[in-house]
Amino acid sequence: MNVANLQLEGLLMAVASINHLLVQKGVLTAEEIDQALRKVEAGETSEQRSEGMSASSRDAVSFPIRLLELANQCQPEADMPSFSKLARMVGQIKEPYNDQM
Repeated sequence: MNVANLQLEGLLMAVASINHLLVQKGVLTAEEIDQALRKVEAGETSEQRSEGMSASSRDAVSFPIRLLELANQCQPEADMPSFSKLARMVGQIKEPYNDQM
């Protein structure tokens, strides 16, 4: 596996863990984190931002955001699923874009 992919995997799991801790400590709610993630995903997948992007490129941009959204849904009681489990879940819930055929 590409070392950069492993670094991103570690970074995503670190951010997910920090988000989990922020909720446990009462600094943020899971809903606030979810709202922030949805906002950034909407901005990154907007027509202006994604104009000329292929569907696979948009999926690549959305993947880390969606993974963090799923990890956030495990807040705060459950243990954090592994990266591979979260990645599979992202693939299972992915919706097609309007321009895909």
